[in-house]
Amino acid sequence: MKNKEIKILLSAPRGFCAGVERAIEIVEKSIQKFGAPVYVRHEIVHNKYVVDDLKNKGAIFVEELEEIEDKSRPVIFSAHGVPKKIPEDAKNYNMTYIDATCPLVSKVHREAENLHKAGYHLILIGHQNHPEVVGTMGQLPNGSIDLIQNEDEARKYKTKNLDKISYVTQTTLSVDDTREIVKILKERFPNIKEPMKEDICYATTNRQMAVKNIAKKCDLFFVIGSRNSSNSVRLVEVAKKSGCLNSLLIHSQSEIPYELIEKSKTIGISSGASAPEILVNNFINNLKKRFTVSIDEVEAIKENVVFRIPKKLN
Repeated sequence: MKNKEIKILLSAPRGFCAGVERAIEIVEKSIQKFGAPVYVRHEIVHNKYVVDDLKNKGAIFVEELEEIEDKSRPVIFSAHGVPKKIPEDAKNYNMTYIDATCPLVSKVHREAENLHKAGYHLILIGHQNHPEVVGTMGQLPNGSIDLIQNEDEARKYKTKNLDKISYVTQTTLSVDDTREIVKILKERFPNIKEPMKEDICYATTNRQMAVKNIAKKCDLFFVIGSRNSSNSVRLVEVAKKSGCLNSLLIHSQSEIPYELIEKSKTIGISSGASAPEILVNNFINNLKKRFTVSIDEVEAIKENVVFRIPKKLN
């Protein structure tokens, strides 16, 4: 029997962004320079394959600095950013630390600090307990920044400081959802100060745009990425909202739903900003074993962003 034919629309850009590439390179270069082990506070990026690969090369992952037994070894802060207290703690321990915070997250940190210094009360639009949100809120004294997660919270939000109020956002949010939250805040607080430049990063925006571009043509849509990766989970939501209700996240424990694929003619594939391309290739190779596959890569925009690594690693 001839294999069923399936058309794959491959979303581009997808996968690694410049901040993720830089963070991984920082860990690899640190191991080369300082030898193993080097410690990493929190998953460097939210992807099991990447984390396991770096463990094999000599990285040890911890959640807090206290867990590090040998404080003479260097520690790297993850791409999501850390509260101000963490580098201070590292200094108190006399630890060498390397900050792999994505420059676009650092930009939000500086923005928040400058607004606070200028007397503004801040709102952060983001997801509670996400490490990036913890890091951004941790740049400012308690009580000077409030978290808003959705439209409902935006409608109910109360603040004493009506005159000087501003907002910043997590870099990996849904562009459309965030726009709705901002709209509500602007209606309620007409003089709210907005960021000089969009906080949602280029990679999040581009990957969402690329998914929107093809989702409505697909019977089934797969996003390769981790469950704790904000930008990957958002891509699934975007695919659903853009016309492909059967959209699923494929993570390290996922079984490939062949019975659903069997019923589909066209499937879309994208991957989150922390998912390596090898995972996309592995997924497609698994499909090729069962189906006759044709692939059409649909590129929405070209990316050429590169971030330099810290001088001390060169």
